Amino acid sequence: MEKIICGIQQMGIGVPNVAEAWKWYRKFFGVNVKVFEEAAEAPLMTRYTGGVVHSRTATLALSMEGGGGFEIWQFTSRPTEKATFNIQLGDYGLYSCKIKSRNVAKSYAYFKANGATIIGELHKNPAGKETFFAQDPNGNIFQIVEGRGYFSETGHDSNCGGVAGSIICVSDIEKALPLYKDILGYTTVDYDVTDNFEDLASLPGGSGKFRRVLLSHKDARKGPFARLLGPTEIELVQSIERTDCKKIFDNRFWGDWGFIHLCFDVQGMNLLQQECESKGFPFTVDSSDTFDMGEAGGRFSYIEDPDGTWIEFVETHKVPIMKKWGWYINLKNKKPGKHLPNWMLKVMGMNKVKD
Repeated sequence: MEKIICGIQQMGIGVPNVAEAWKWYRKFFGVNVKVFEEAAEAPLMTRYTGGVVHSRTATLALSMEGGGGFEIWQFTSRPTEKATFNIQLGDYGLYSCKIKSRNVAKSYAYFKANGATIIGELHKNPAGKETFFAQDPNGNIFQIVEGRGYFSETGHDSNCGGVAGSIICVSDIEKALPLYKDILGYTTVDYDVTDNFEDLASLPGGSGKFRRVLLSHKDARKGPFARLLGPTEIELVQSIERTDCKKIFDNRFWGDWGFIHLCFDVQGMNLLQQECESKGFPFTVDSSDTFDMGEAGGRFSYIEDPDGTWIEFVETHKVPIMKKWGWYINLKNKKPGKHLPNWMLKVMGMNKVKD
C-alpha cells in the first residue's frame, strides 16, 4: 500500500458548548450534516491533557458543498480553558480556519446582514482573490476564501461550504515546509511574499510585517472521501518583526478553547509513520489499531510541526452512511486511492440537521 493523503478530514475546535457552537456553524457555513456524535473518555490523549484521562463530547459535521468538516469538541470533566494572553497574528499554531465560498462578496454581505462579527473589510489577498475574516461567538477566527472546488450545490444562503484549509503561524517557514510541502503534499507555491498586508491589518497584531507562503496541491486528492473533502490550501505565516510570539496552546490542554488540530484523512498509515519519522516528525500519539468512536472507527495518530502545532491523521475503517438504516461502510480492505461513488457520499447528506 502507498501513503495517500486523501484531504483535510476536519478542523478540531475546542468549545465550551458543542450545541451552541454547531448551531452558529450551521447558520453561517452550512456545516449541517452530522457524521457522528459521541461522549466518552479520551485515554490516548493523556500526553496532551496533563497525564490525566479526561471526558469529552464530540460531534463531527460536514457540508455537502464539500470541504473538510468540523470536529466540535467539548470537555465534560473540566472547564474548557481560554488562552491566558491575547492571541495575535504570528503566535504559533492554527491561527485561522479557511472556509470555502462560491461568492466571497455575497458571503460577506450575508455575514454582515446576519450580525456576525466581521474583522475588517472585504479585501484581496496577494493572489488577487477576495477574502474576509469573521469571528464565531467564541472568538475563533475564520477566513472566508474563494473555493477551489465543490462536491455539490446546497444553495445555503451564506454561499459557504466546509473547511478549505488553514492559516498556520510558524517561527520559521523554511523549517515548516518539509512537513506541509513534502509530507502533506502541498507542493504548489501560489505565492511567497514578505510585506505589510492590507487584508491582515485588522487582525489582532496584523499590522506588522509578515512572510506569507500559500501552498496548494496540483493533483486532485485520492481516496474514499477525497471528492467530498476536495482541494485545500495551507498558508504559512511568519512574523518578521515580533520577538514575543508564543504558542497559542501554551500551558493549555489539547481540547481547550480554539483550533486544537488539523486532521487529515489518510491511507497507508504505516508508510506515513515511516516517512514522518525519517523527516523528524515522529508520531506522538498512535491508536495502533481500530479505535471506536461509537458510530465510526479507524486508526488515528498525531504529530507536531516544528512549533508544536497538532496535526492529526485518521485512517478510516468504518463510517456511518445512513445510521437509521444501520448502513455503515467498512473501508479496511478497500483498494487504496479508490473513490467512493458520488451517490453514496450524497446519501450522507440525508443526515442533515435542520434548524
